[in-house]
Formats: sequence, C-alpha cells, structure tokens
Amino acid sequence: MKRMLTVLAATTMLAMPAKAEDIKLGVLLGFTGPLESLAPDIAAGAELAIKEVSDSGALLDGSTVTAVRGDSTCVDAGAATASAERLVSSDKVNAIVGAMCSGATTAVLQNVALANGVVMISPSATSPALSTIEDNGLFFRTAPSDARQGEVLADILSDKGVKEAALTYTNNDYGKGLADSIKSAFEAKGGKITISAAHEDGKGDYGAEVASLASAGGEVLIVVGYLDQGGKGIIQGALDAGAFDTFVLPDGMIGDSLAEAIGPDLDGSYGERPGTDSNGADLFAKEIEAAGGKVGPYGAEAYDAAALIMLAMQAAGSSESAKLKEKVTDVANAPGEKILPGELAKGLKLIAEGKDIDYVGASDVEMIGPGESAGKFREIKIEGGKIVTVGYR
Repeated sequence: MKRMLTVLAATTMLAMPAKAEDIKLGVLLGFTGPLESLAPDIAAGAELAIKEVSDSGALLDGSTVTAVRGDSTCVDAGAATASAERLVSSDKVNAIVGAMCSGATTAVLQNVALANGVVMISPSATSPALSTIEDNGLFFRTAPSDARQGEVLADILSDKGVKEAALTYTNNDYGKGLADSIKSAFEAKGGKITISAAHEDGKGDYGAEVASLASAGGEVLIVVGYLDQGGKGIIQGALDAGAFDTFVLPDGMIGDSLAEAIGPDLDGSYGERPGTDSNGADLFAKEIEAAGGKVGPYGAEAYDAAALIMLAMQAAGSSESAKLKEKVTDVANAPGEKILPGELAKGLKLIAEGKDIDYVGASDVEMIGPGESAGKFREIKIEGGKIVTVGYR
C-alpha cells in the first residue's frame, strides 16, 4: 500500500503543470549617444512582441514576460558592459534583445554574456566581425551582416552609373567593417573609391576631414556614420564648403532626424537599410501604429529578436539561456507553419502541441550560418525632406 501511494504521489507530481514564471528580457539599446533618435522605435518593436506574448498566456504554462531597458550608448564599451551587468546580475534577465551597435555588442558579448551564459539577439549590430566571434552559441542577430550591405550599396552605386566616390566612416568596428565591405564590393564592379578616411564622433568642426575628402574628389560622398553625430557633421560641413552635394547613406545614417536637421540640401541623396516588402512587414507596421508607435529603422528586426527568444523558450520548455539557445534556429527556419507578426500566440501553441513552426516575422527572418540573418534591404532616396522607398534588394 505504501509503495502504491508513493507511485500515485509521484504520478500526481509529474502531471502537475510547471509553475508560471515572471520572465524578464533585457532591451539593451543606445538610448543615449550617436543613434539615440533611433532607439525608441527599436525598443518599441521588441516591447510589442513581449507584450503580445505576455498577454497571450501561452508561453511556458502562462508565464508573463517583462521588458527591462538598459542603455548601451552605442559607443562606450564600459557603459554598455556596466548596463548589461546590471540587467543580468540585478534585474535577473533571462536573455537580451541587443545590443544596438557593433562595438557595444562585442563588449557585452565578451564581458557579460559569455561569462554568464546569456543569450543575446541583436536587431542592429551588423559588423562582419560578429560573424566569426567566439560566442558559445549565445549570439544571434536579425539584421544582416555589413558584408552583405556593402554588396547592396555597391549595386546601387553601379546602377546609378557612379564611377568614383569618396568614403568616410566612423572610427569604430561598425564603420571600419562596413567601409571595407563597400570599398571591396564597389571596386570589384569597376568603381573607384578615391579616399576611405575615418572620422571621430562628437567633434564641433569637420572642416579638416571635409577638405581631405574634397581633395580626393568623387561624384558622391559615401558617409558610413551615425545620423545624430559625426555623420551629420560631415554632411553639413561638406555642404557648407560646397565640396559635395549628393550623399550615399547606409543604415546608420537613415532616420527622420537627419533629413530634418539638414533640410532641403539633403534632397537627391540616397542609400539603403535592412527592410522587406513582405506581408510580415505590413502586418508589423499596422501593429506598431495601432500601439501608438511608428515604423523606424530596425524596429521590425527588434520585434523578431524578442519573438525568437520567446518562441525558442517554448521549444526548449525552459526560459534558461543554456537551453533556449539550441532552439533559436529551429523556430526561425523551415520546416513548419509560417508565423507572422500578431501570430505569436499561435506559434507558441503549435510548439506546445509538438508541431514545427517557421518564424517569418516582420523582417522575413531566415537564419544562415552561426546565428546570421540572410537579410533584405530597402533602397531609399531623400525627396522633399522625406525618406522615400525606391524598392527592395
């Protein structure tokens, strides 16, 4: 009888549902610094997915999910590390959406994530160096590498008949990596980069840098920088000096604040940033606008980063990074039923039923290699002081 009661008790314990958790996700972005105007829209994307899942009650037996913000500053590795340490040690986050910029992301990965075994999915860190960095399977990104962005920008330049271009880049991992990628891809197409020169952020005057760029010449000036800092200063200085009148803008330079700051003189400039014209992108736009936000650069990728973390938790049956890291690629790729923005509860329920999902999301996610996103790009031009979509590549 005693043995029977013991067996019955054990069976009852196994049948009991797991205790619901209050899961915390860090949202580690550059809320101050050279891209601070972009951070709120990126955070809104991540937090939209977090609220959607938490409200559904479908994650891990009714667990709730709370977003905890941290400021990576983008350019201060020490501040980014300290902020990440707080998220992990004090706030006890289960995983991190972020960081935002490549240098800060590298610092957080090496100094915090690896030491504590915490998964990071960045929506916007694009340095090619992150493709091969030692990460113990903890790092992923939903934005494509700058190795791909350089090829896309070279295609745009070639299609516009540009033969020679000057290039300036912010002096950090992101700037150097993307500048090298653009130069290599453009010259492979027969183009010429007349100069590739670094600039520092935070200066009051960029006259010397503009003089060097103007001396080298070029039909256009490619500005690989930050729209709230040195990149903006270079453009204004070039316009004031009459050195260039057309600027080529990669992802870090595209945002409403730049067009507003420079004004009509920016009209005619062009560039690209990650983006897609998929059905998922349209659904995300409707959702974020209904929530009182707006579609900004990398907001879709942030929604997808948060969604992938939570879907991977469900697939792993655990909120622990050590377990969910093994499931991120599984839920992101085929086979399985496609899951779009607004369908996260559906995805969670299918996983709970033992079925496969293929998370397409807001940015048409497809993981390639070690945590890499294949990525697509939105080609833009500045017209009437506004960012206008030309097409997708």
